[in-house]
Amino acid sequence: MIDQKGATRRDLLGLGAATLAATLAGAAAANAATPGPAREPARFDDPIWNRETSARLQADTNGSQVYGHCSGVVLGVRPGEAVRPLVGFEVFSTIRVLRQPDGSYQRMTKEAIFYTDPKSGDILDEWDNPYTGERLKVVDVHNDPYNWIISEFVQPPALPGVVTDGKAKPGGAPYLLHWSEFGPDTVVLTQDFHGYYPNKLDPAKWPRESSGPMVQSSELFRYFINRADLEDPTQTHLKHNGSWVRVTPWLPWMLMGQSPGHIMYDGIFHTTRTLDYYPPGVVERIKARYPSYLTAPEKWYGPNYSSIEHYALEQKPAPAK
Repeated sequence: MIDQKGATRRDLLGLGAATLAATLAGAAAANAATPGPAREPARFDDPIWNRETSARLQADTNGSQVYGHCSGVVLGVRPGEAVRPLVGFEVFSTIRVLRQPDGSYQRMTKEAIFYTDPKSGDILDEWDNPYTGERLKVVDVHNDPYNWIISEFVQPPALPGVVTDGKAKPGGAPYLLHWSEFGPDTVVLTQDFHGYYPNKLDPAKWPRESSGPMVQSSELFRYFINRADLEDPTQTHLKHNGSWVRVTPWLPWMLMGQSPGHIMYDGIFHTTRTLDYYPPGVVERIKARYPSYLTAPEKWYGPNYSSIEHYALEQKPAPAK
């Protein structure tokens, strides 16, 4: 025993410091003796590794859902003038991946996009078009479902309006994604999609909504992932941040028709386990208009429709100006 009767304050502080140091040293030794999960180095040229990593990135391979959130601005681009912000946007999605007997995954999603005031962040039901001076009704994007297959083989594109069986098609090209190393601790996935396809809004029927007989669009995704997470096989969902750019014709409800120019979405995204990180009003709008979107699909169904196809099915042509 230590007799503290005649101990000075300095003696007691020294004893406490020594005890704390011994405790920390013991904890460090215990941690060192308990190894963490074995690292599995990235195999960028392995189609099965790409399949598994893509599934972990999109959702959780244990079958539980994750929420997706993307936030940004829609920019108006016209020749002969500066680019200008038109509206903000907020994307809400629920995502699930389900592993299939052949090792592929069904990636299943419900998603909505709301347009917002770029200054206040309030969700818009009407919008003042700065190009035409008109006050217009804003139309949400809502897609239920938006599904695709993740396989070690590149899959044929899902045709809009066509119901598929949700099974992977074998024998295609190896599924190899575009990875890059950004410093020692970050891995970047680049996914770009460029399309040119017939417009579901026939300009003869939809003169004010349609950008013309064909649609030219591009989507540019960048995922930023911590290398330690990527190489940790116990991480069934990979936390990440990312950026999304979409270049596309004027939105139909903007009533710009075939006017020269286009719009560009510029946003940042991430996934989350909770609803706590959405701006005010987004979850409330989901609960009011699309309450089923709070739960990701639990089985495969279809078909997929694009936002333009939904517009053609649900809206009516605007009267001539």
